[in-house]
Amino acid sequence: MKTVVILGASDKPERYSNKALLLLKEKGYDVVPVNPTLETIEGIPVVHALSDVARHPDVLTVYVNPERSAALADDILALSPRVAIFNPDTENDALESRLAEAGIRIVRACSVVLLTTDAFEPTVTQKTV
Repeated sequence: MKTVVILGASDKPERYSNKALLLLKEKGYDVVPVNPTLETIEGIPVVHALSDVARHPDVLTVYVNPERSAALADDILALSPRVAIFNPDTENDALESRLAEAGIRIVRACSVVLLTTDAFEPTVTQKTV
């Protein structure tokens, strides 16, 4: 089972991060939502900071704005996901460059679209050339 960390997870059903969480859970992924103020989302325990994630995930899917992700750059690097997905409006060229230099595969795509079109797993398992 692959582990997916959702940075900027929300308990609001209209938010894409919530939709992604539900789809990931439905498809059997081990989901780790990250939100500084929530305790659970859809029955899943929430961690309050990336440094609280207990293991290196296969995927980090980003749902925070570029200013927020820039402030978390060192924590994201320390988390060391295999793949980082930057959802629409979360793109951060400087952070993405740092992550790529560290060997983390960068994907710019909507996680919900990837999940609903069965393209999530191929996207996550592709090798960087």
